[in-house]
Amino acid sequence: MSRTRAAVLGSPIEHSLSPVLHRAAYQELGLADWSYDRFEVDEAALPGFIAGLGPEWAGLSLTMPLKRAVIPLLDAVSDTAASVEAVNTVVFTEDGRRLGDNTDIPGIVAALHERGIEKVPSAAILGAGATASSALAALSRICTGEVTAYVRSRARADEMRQWGERLGVPVRTADWSEAAAALAAPLVVATTPAGATDELAAAVPDTPGTLFDVLYDPWPTALAASWSRRGGTVIGGLDLLVHQAVLQVEQMTGRDRGPLAAIRAAAERALAAR
Repeated sequence: MSRTRAAVLGSPIEHSLSPVLHRAAYQELGLADWSYDRFEVDEAALPGFIAGLGPEWAGLSLTMPLKRAVIPLLDAVSDTAASVEAVNTVVFTEDGRRLGDNTDIPGIVAALHERGIEKVPSAAILGAGATASSALAALSRICTGEVTAYVRSRARADEMRQWGERLGVPVRTADWSEAAAALAAPLVVATTPAGATDELAAAVPDTPGTLFDVLYDPWPTALAASWSRRGGTVIGGLDLLVHQAVLQVEQMTGRDRGPLAAIRAAAERALAAR
């Protein structure tokens, strides 16, 4: 029996939960002839890896540091991916074309919509790394006012304002020393590494809005735990992980709806086992 293949690429890659999520989706969809693997691939090895793929390949998931490096190797890139110069999904068409997309951005939006958050008048972003640009692109779809980015350097501040101009979002920047003020926003998106927002946990207001913390391991973060104790809505990195995976499965398999519940259950089991 011939198999249809897909995989996640990156470096490092051993931590990736993508194989767990995609395999759960294939099982739920009855795709017994589909397989999904992980490969340690860096920027230097990426062109050769893609060139060596045969017609049995349906798609690839990409993590760091490949999201930008893959773009010159593709035949077309979606407007969503082009808006942040980052591709996390490659689909191979029957005629051999390589199409790039970014499911992180609509994944953020879908996770917010799942919690009933359709529009917000303003928002705050903690951090200014690669994930922050995707968060800003997602906010361009739901935020009707200004986004304030709290950053640690002038260079990062300049980058966030440039991304805002490119995405059509009014962005104000503030120094990280003022980050506690971010917590009063109706929507706060934390895009920082583990531990970076722990110092803010004591500053959560009595009636917080919504926190979207993109981390999922370890979970909950100190900020998320404090936010939840005060009655605020908390969305975690697991929600983003699940929703972006659903969109990847839909694109790679051609199915209209990916199995959200099965993917979420698989992710929860995998994290509980760590």
